[in-house]
Formats: sequence, structure tokens, C-alpha cells
Amino acid sequence: MDWETRAHALADQVTDPDSRWLAPVARTARHALVPRWWDVDDAGRWVLRDGPSDPEAWANAAYADRSLITRVGTLHADQAKPGDQPKGLPTSSATLPSLVVRMLRHGRLGDGLSLLDLGTGAGGLTAYACHRLGDGCVTSLDVDPYLVSAAGERLASMGYHPKMITADATEHVPGSYDRIVCTVALSPGPGLRAVLAALSPGGRVATTLARTSLIVTGWKDRNGDVIGQVERDMAGFMLTRSGDDYPPALAELFTLTREAEGEHKNTGRYPVVDVANAWELRSMLEVTTPGVELGYETSGRQRTAYLVHPDGSWARASAEWTDPPEVHQSGPQRLWDALERIRNRLNAEGALPLLGARVRITPDGVCHLSRGRWRASVGAL
Repeated sequence: MDWETRAHALADQVTDPDSRWLAPVARTARHALVPRWWDVDDAGRWVLRDGPSDPEAWANAAYADRSLITRVGTLHADQAKPGDQPKGLPTSSATLPSLVVRMLRHGRLGDGLSLLDLGTGAGGLTAYACHRLGDGCVTSLDVDPYLVSAAGERLASMGYHPKMITADATEHVPGSYDRIVCTVALSPGPGLRAVLAALSPGGRVATTLARTSLIVTGWKDRNGDVIGQVERDMAGFMLTRSGDDYPPALAELFTLTREAEGEHKNTGRYPVVDVANAWELRSMLEVTTPGVELGYETSGRQRTAYLVHPDGSWARASAEWTDPPEVHQSGPQRLWDALERIRNRLNAEGALPLLGARVRITPDGVCHLSRGRWRASVGAL
């Protein structure tokens, strides 16, 4: 495989001509980090792709600016057999190179600074950072021992020998680092505490917050607070996890939401929206109503959105195309009403206050957001 030509073309696509990250992307054999991956067929089923058995498809996938799913549920693509069709959500991936470069830029890396790559995955960010900083400055951490082992071996074959750690970053992060760049989404509150504790005074962190697309960056001050901002940039990363898979979704509540008559029934003001893919709306919903899980279905022109919450609240909104939806809601919170308040604010003000907001993260992991007169805190118990 003529991977060098493809890698140089990818670097030209995802970096600028004067970028410090052009050479790392151009000289990384990304295909070697992702020999197998999961794809989705026309029926929505997971299908195993094996690179060595189809070198052209391998090269096309590896050197495209796309994420490649490497683990679904508990099944690694490396360990799967032909015909396996895992169930569940993606639990690891090789992140698209343009996003890796953006996160590295947000991290403000520099010569001689120690870096923690939190969320090893396939090892792409680790490879770029080793090329740029030298592998003696780079540590890569993941909760999955197989990912850490496989990435370590593949990086070693490229001549990189960073420190590789298997640990649950929601519980403990060994070491202390000048820079921490996360390619998993961290939960405010307890999920952030160990990461903040591992950040050196004066150090900088770049991460996304769980169930949002918000990229938060900041510098650790002498009091232990991280002071920074929500970048005017967005990204979607998988949630951090503590075990082999994510906890079960609220399946019974989703089933109820699909079938039941709500305690409150009304006509919604705005068309049905796929909230999970409306990144700013979804982020604001998590800030104002933390913990909501989402579903969305289409059937012809009929569109239906589902919102459920661990406290038993649920909402269903259904309509043909952009017609006003019929809304059913039950439980202690009116979830669709919460979403409509956000949409009303967006329409009235032309923007939501999230992007560009100031951030103060206290050592307990609570994120305090502010912009103008708007204030919100996320992660408080």
C-alpha cells in the first residue's frame, strides 16, 4: 500500500500548510492503527471490515477524514469473527483526523510539556503527539486494557514508545501533566475530579462535557480551579465508561414512552427535531436538564422524538414533517417543555449563550458557566 501519498493528502486536507501538525499527520500510517473496524450496512446492522483482505477499501477508509468504529458493546473488531453482528452502542473508535488536530490545537501543546492523551482508542492522537513532542513527553490512558495493549504495540511498530496506562479516569488518573487532551466526554462533577487532580498547576485541559458537544478549555490556577471558556467549536465524543460497556439504557421507560398516553397532552409550538443531532440544542438541554436520554424515528414523512430521564419523566412528540407535533409528557419534569423553552430563546435572541461562555471548574468537578447575565452550574450533587 502506498500509504505515504494518501497520508500526505490527508494532512493537506485537515491541516494548514504552515501547521505544526501537518508533518505528524503526513507521516502517520493510520491504516496500521486500524486493521479492522465496524461499518453499518443498509439495514442498520454492524458489519465487520477487515483491512488486509481488501487493501483498497482499507486505504480508502483509513486515509479519509472520518471516524472508524473499532468496538461495539463489548466486542472489539480485532477480536470479532466474520458474520458477527454485535448489539449496542459504539464503545471505541479511531477519531477523524481533523477533530484530533483541532483538539490538539485546543490543548496548546509545546516543547518539553508533558501530555496526557485521555482516551487512547486506536492511538491516532498519541501518534501525532509523539511525532510532535517526542514520546518521552506523552502518556496515553484508556479504561480498556486491550485497547491500551494493541495501540501500544502498533505505536511501537512505528518507533513510538509513549507511556501507556490502563485506568478508569473517573476514579483515578496516575501522574501529573502539563496538558490533558480528552477524546472522550467527561461528566461534570465526580467524572471530572480525578482528571483535574492530575493537571499540574498552570496546566491546561481540553475536553468535551458528557451529553454535550461543548469543547471546554481552561488553565489550572493556584487555587486548583480551572479557568477558561467554552470554545466556539463543537465535537461529539463517546462518554467515559468505567466498565466493559455503558450502563443499560432506560429501555423500559423508552418502551413506555413509545406506547403510553401522557399525563399531559398538548400541541407543540415547534416542529419535531432530532435532538441528538442538533448539537447546540442538545448541549443546552443537558445544561438545563441534565441526564436526558434521546430517541428519534422516522416513518415516511412522520417524525417522532423521544426524551426520557432517570427520574421517570418522559416525552413523546410526533408530527408529519414540519407540522406542529402532538406531545405527550409524564413524570416530575416536562421534558418537551424544557426543550421548547430553549428553542424559544434561540428564536428570540438568535443564539444560545453556550459558545464563548466563560467557565470555572472547581476541584470537585462542578462546571460554572457564565455569559453576560446568564449563569448555569453543571455537575453539582
